[in-house]
Order: sequence, then C-alpha cells, then structure tokens
Amino acid sequence: MKATTLLIFMAVFLTGCYPDETLNVPVTDTQVKIETDLDIFIEENFRKKYGMAVRYRFVDRYIRPTQRVAPPKLEVVRPMLDFIQKFWVDPFLEVPNGEAYFRAYVPSEVVLLGGFIYNDDGTVVLGTADAGAQITFTYVNAIDPTDKDWEALQLQTVYHEFAHIVHQRNKLPSDFEKISPAGYTSPGFWVSLNDNDALIRGFVSPYATSSPNEDFAETVAFFLYNTDFENQFMIDEPNCLTPACEARNAGRKLVREKLTAIREHYVKVVGVDLQAVRNAIQAKLN
Repeated sequence: MKATTLLIFMAVFLTGCYPDETLNVPVTDTQVKIETDLDIFIEENFRKKYGMAVRYRFVDRYIRPTQRVAPPKLEVVRPMLDFIQKFWVDPFLEVPNGEAYFRAYVPSEVVLLGGFIYNDDGTVVLGTADAGAQITFTYVNAIDPTDKDWEALQLQTVYHEFAHIVHQRNKLPSDFEKISPAGYTSPGFWVSLNDNDALIRGFVSPYATSSPNEDFAETVAFFLYNTDFENQFMIDEPNCLTPACEARNAGRKLVREKLTAIREHYVKVVGVDLQAVRNAIQAKLN
C-alpha cells in the first residue's frame, strides 16, 4: 500500500470528514485582495461568476486554536482550481436547472489548505462545511488527479459537503430517518464498523451511520462519485444461500429506498436530477 493510500485510509478511519455543520456561520473578511495574476483569475472565474471567494492565503481563522495544518503551496492553487471547475462546477452547469441550483447553493467561501487538519487528540479532519457559507478542501499540496485515492478524497468530500447545504436549507426528505432507524450508531461508535457492517445496516459507509444528516450526505457523495455504486449498493447478489448474503441484500434494499427519497427530494427542492449529475461526473472520470 502506498504511503498516500495509507494516510488517506487512516484519516477516513479516524474521523470521517465533516465535523462542523453549525447553522448561520458568518463569513468574515469578505474583502478580496487583487495582487497577482492568480487573484485576477479567481476574481474573474469564481467570485464574479458564482460569488465564490477562494481563500488560498492561510490565516488562523480557517482552523480552531487546537488544530494544526500546513498552508497550500502557491504552485498547487491554479491546478486545484482547475480540478474544482472540472469536477464540481461544470457537472452541475451541464444538467437541466443545474446552473441555477449551483449559483443559489454554492458557498460564498472556498478555502484551500495544504494538508489535513490535525487535532490535539490525534484525529484528522478531511474537510468541513459551515452551513453553506464555506467549504474547505484539505491535502491540496498532494494534488495528483491521476492518483485515485487523492481524487476520491477531494470529490467525495466536496460532494458530501455540498449535499449538506441542501438539507440545511430544506431539511431531510420526509421520513428519511425512518428508513433504517436501528442502524444509526451512538457517538463515535461508527469507527468500529467496516464497510460490510455498514451495508448490512443499510448504509453506504460506516460514517453514514453516525447520523441521518451524514447518511444523507454520504449517500449523495457515494452515488455521484463511486463508479461501482450500482454493483455495490443497488443490485442484489444472486442466488443467496447464506444469512450473510441475505443480510447484505436487505441492506441494499434500504440504500435503494434512501437514494429514491434523496433523488425525489432534489427534484422537489432544487429542481435537479442527481442521476444526470452523476452521468456528467462519471463522463469526466472515465
């Protein structure tokens, strides 16, 4: 296993990703400094187009006093912005009603950090979203779109965080929490589960079991990014002859119910078909 792969695995296992979903988080320091060609590029292609300020100059307010992180290297900022444009912005612009949805829901701040956010207790934060006001990308200094582990980290993080904004503004789909109520875990217990445990409970990942909100966001992220989503979560294993196989298929049935509820919710509240978004994303990944 490559060191990069191991590090990402450890980070996902230790903390999941997304600890901060506090509502009504204000965006401070909204003044934009135009000092370089890179600043001009950001101004023209992100702030003026979508109202999105991109913060790549590190300041302490991006993390808590008990956290540590490396700032982004200047040379990775433009490639990271191109990556964000290709895999986050463009797929929504390419589908019916997607541009209106993206413009209405895109956070006013995107923060780039060079490494993971390390907490004093040894845990790691992979990315954060502050109630639609800010999305933070970490580990951008290791940018390598050919590295599928790095790519998965970034895309699953941003799709997860962007999905949070939908339920923060519009609540969860009706009765979403009732689809697999017994599968949710007590605080911190999700780290003891593996992928198979999560599937049997009716979830796409162990972290999804931590709360209905995380279940919603994880299901959206996995659906959009995971190229093998249908085989893993939608299609039942044939000729089940063991209780374990039957349990996995029962879990898949719950995942299908959740995805149906989520897709109907997106159409209802933002007017976007997630299948069309997935198709656009998958076309860029292949």
